[in-house]
Amino acid sequence: MLIGELSRRTGVHTHQLRYYEAQGLLEPDRAASGYREYGDDAVLTVTQIRKLLEAGLSSRQIAYLLPCVTGPAPDLEPCPELLDTLRARLYGLDERIDALGRSRQALRDYIDVTERRVSPHHPPCDAIAPEPEPEPEPVR
Repeated sequence: MLIGELSRRTGVHTHQLRYYEAQGLLEPDRAASGYREYGDDAVLTVTQIRKLLEAGLSSRQIAYLLPCVTGPAPDLEPCPELLDTLRARLYGLDERIDALGRSRQALRDYIDVTERRVSPHHPPCDAIAPEPEPEPEPVR
């Protein structure tokens, strides 16, 4: 199947599929015309990649783990260093969550202190604060 068909079958944009190829996650054949040709197994591979990305793994980590992946869930076979890679990623996420928690508390503290200093002539900060900008989605 061509890249457009793989995109339709998986719901993944063609530019993302090209990115997966560039990262070594997908390996299409090339037709004489130069077009990418994917086998039916590419649908399963893209499904696995998407789910591993949702788990917070990087494309480099997924490239390392993909040979150990089976099924659409996906299931992970106990390949060498697989658990070390997963645990390292979990540890990194835990550290980021802790740092965000500390930042959140520091901001709450600043708000509390500042609100106590507000004179009756000024509205509270939350009444005049701009709407926060949404964080950009990671490219997957």
